[in-house]
Amino acid sequence: MTLQWTAVAFFLYAEIAVNLILCVPFISAQRWRLVFNWRIWKWLSPYWNKCFFTMIMVLMVLFFDAAREVHKYSSPEPMQEAKVNSNLFDHLHMRLFRAQRNLYISGFSFFLWLVMQRVIILLNQVAVSVENNAGLQAQMENTAKAAKQHQEHNRVLKQTLYDEEKVISEKNQQLKLEVESLSSQLKMAEEVLLVCAAVHKSHTEVEAMNRQAKGLAKEYERLLSDHHQLQNLESAEDKKIQ
Repeated sequence: MTLQWTAVAFFLYAEIAVNLILCVPFISAQRWRLVFNWRIWKWLSPYWNKCFFTMIMVLMVLFFDAAREVHKYSSPEPMQEAKVNSNLFDHLHMRLFRAQRNLYISGFSFFLWLVMQRVIILLNQVAVSVENNAGLQAQMENTAKAAKQHQEHNRVLKQTLYDEEKVISEKNQQLKLEVESLSSQLKMAEEVLLVCAAVHKSHTEVEAMNRQAKGLAKEYERLLSDHHQLQNLESAEDKKIQ
């Protein structure tokens, strides 16, 4: 195996190991996110895209070169020549085997390189989603607590309003009773005033009648005195005439 294919093989083994480690179930996405946030990765991040596309181009070139070699050694012309010479036939099959091996190595290296990139992106996305879900869950819990507090506050307010309405209704009932009592008292007072007015009127009439009676008595006494005077005058004239 030449140096370049030895490097590709080791690169393939490293990719398999990294992908297996990334797929370990007991390491959470949040821990991988912490690993990906190390300072060394931030330092290498400006060169990561260039390295990624460079490796893709190298692996694609090696893959197409291996495919060309497989096509070259599996074509009918070399096979016909190999049938004549047995040593050439073994050498041709060895070259074809190496070309197929290189094709598989470069193909799987290219595939696992893309898979590793995708797995890293998905782990970061999962970690971000988990963090967002945790934040949303905490926000939902806070919202649920606030809703419960509002419901409790509304229940207390409703109970307070109900108690206040009950007290107000009781006060209104008492006020109605007091108004009815005052109305009855007012009616009684009006009746008493009417009676007092009638009594006062009767007293006034009695006083008027008393004054009239006194006046009649005085007039009667005057008439009596006049009558006595006339009688006295008549008796005096009778005596003179005799």
